[in-house]
Amino acid sequence: MSLARAIETGDLTALPSRRDEDWRWTDLRGLVRSLPPASPANDTALPPGPFEDLGESIIKVNGGGPERLAIESGERRIVALRFIAGAGAGAHVARFSVDIADGAELTLLESYEGAGDGYLTEAGMSIDLGRGARLERIVMARDGADAISVSLAEVTLAAGARLAQTILTSGAKRQRLETRVIHPGGGARVRLDGVYRLAERRHADITTLVTHAGVDGATDQLVKGVVHDQARGVFQGRIVVLPGADRTDARMGHHALVLSDRAEVDAKPELEIYADDVACAHGNTVGALDEEALFYARQRGIPEAAAKAMLTEAFLAEVIDRIGHDGARDVAHAWLASRLKAAP
Repeated sequence: MSLARAIETGDLTALPSRRDEDWRWTDLRGLVRSLPPASPANDTALPPGPFEDLGESIIKVNGGGPERLAIESGERRIVALRFIAGAGAGAHVARFSVDIADGAELTLLESYEGAGDGYLTEAGMSIDLGRGARLERIVMARDGADAISVSLAEVTLAAGARLAQTILTSGAKRQRLETRVIHPGGGARVRLDGVYRLAERRHADITTLVTHAGVDGATDQLVKGVVHDQARGVFQGRIVVLPGADRTDARMGHHALVLSDRAEVDAKPELEIYADDVACAHGNTVGALDEEALFYARQRGIPEAAAKAMLTEAFLAEVIDRIGHDGARDVAHAWLASRLKAAP
């Protein structure tokens, strides 16, 4: 069941619902009563993207555009990949594959952008990393407030590969950003990070699944979020260590702040371990701003709103500071500052 299948077939029963365990907090079947018309081809000028001028650009509008990127052995490239729901967008599916050859390096600056509201879209990503290949994937999701948007990235690594990922999102009417990783062990390393800053009635779901299938693999994950008003944040992280995947080192952390009585955070971190000789741990906290720190700031003459913004920024910046690409890290900090400025 998927949004993509429902769009392509017109069959609303293909939509995932709360009866599906992995979708119980991001129910689509109970929300979507009818599908909008298919998105038309875009014929309007496009605004600059969030990672403008940081690398070569690939643009997919309303599902159309290039469908593959290949990085040859020894190449080092920076690519800004934009998935855009253009003006008048209805329902569409976008697909894209990335192949990174042995020893190649790619910085993928990926964005999801909506020029209007009311659209339904699913983007399917297939990413393959060769031996010793490196990928830093920074994803910024800027969907419309009334949009329903799903992104699914399926990543396969070879031995010695490196994947570093950071997701930044402000949510949508319903939004899900899912990453599935097949981890071979063999010295491969994975970092999966995320930041969500949600207000009004926006919803964001960051879901990850990492399957360790071989010895000597490592995964490090840190996701942080802040929700306000009637927003809802969802984190689902699962790390599976298969039989024989000994000496796996896997760490997962999710931490959230709830700044309104009507906001909600749902979190489900999971470890499934079927091997011996592993070092695996997960942690999850959901709470409010530190009252002592807030009082300390107020005592020094900092207005309450400014103090809350300062503490929130410090809380979320820990994740952003882990971004390796300097330009993308600056963009992420600017994005966070703009979200905090717009917050009540």
